[in-house]
Amino acid sequence: MKKILVIEDEIAINDLICLNLEIAGYQPVPFFDGLEFSRHLQQEDGYHLALLDIMLPGKDGFALLEELKRHNIPVIYLTAKGDLPSKIKGLRSGAEDYIVKPFEMLELLVRIDNVLKRFHCEETEEIQIKDVTINEKKRTVHKAGVEIPMQPMEFDCLLTFWKYRNRVMTREQILNILWGVDFEGESRTVDVHVGNIRKKLDFSDVIITVPRVGYRMEI
Repeated sequence: MKKILVIEDEIAINDLICLNLEIAGYQPVPFFDGLEFSRHLQQEDGYHLALLDIMLPGKDGFALLEELKRHNIPVIYLTAKGDLPSKIKGLRSGAEDYIVKPFEMLELLVRIDNVLKRFHCEETEEIQIKDVTINEKKRTVHKAGVEIPMQPMEFDCLLTFWKYRNRVMTREQILNILWGVDFEGESRTVDVHVGNIRKKLDFSDVIITVPRVGYRMEI
């Protein structure tokens, strides 16, 4: 399980991020003070990613970035500082991404996933859902030991549900993840892929329809 630092002094925001990271299968480690975190980092590292606010008590996020870089911990800034000079400074200093508050939690999870893929390219462990085994690296799916043929987009759709399991996802969100924000096709395309996945894997009780909204994978 990947450990993600959440360095954010607003308790409500920190708690909300940590809750969503736990649901997504990560291990969040919260900090509310820049200086306190700086002292902690001298004693312990081994973190996979840091979500870092800029305006922190004790020591600000720009100063902490240099310390995190020395420990090879990638950083995504989460900040209310949306002015262009701050964005340029953050990205030029070595942050992997820069997200301005307020932000959509699903967007944050997608960006986290992208950064982790760039930094931690080790083979993903096999994913087990009931009697179905998914191998992300080999892009194979087995049910009760028998390989199930999956179209590339069906596989990507299945993997997306897993990565954001137990969260309601709209059809538009799924399309944006799979095809990109500029996709202009019909949102019902998602329904076709979901129907195929359910039929092939007997997942009618795993991928649940949320009326008038979208879908949720229940694990």
